[in-house]
Amino acid sequence: MLHVNKLKGKMTEKGFTVATISEKIGMDSSTFYRKLSKNKFSLEEAESISRVLELSHEEAIEIFFAA
Repeated sequence: MLHVNKLKGKMTEKGFTVATISEKIGMDSSTFYRKLSKNKFSLEEAESISRVLELSHEEAIEIFFAA
């Protein structure tokens, strides 16, 4: 399950908005919002977001695979 608050926190910490992240990963911002609200990012999308945010492996696991 996606840990939305941690993802939003990292986005803010790194100075990214939904619009800038979605542009960098090639996704419409409305689609990003929808996926964020439904906790439904694919593995490829999670990897792309992790690269853009320069997340460590541990941070990515905490955010995208929260228990």
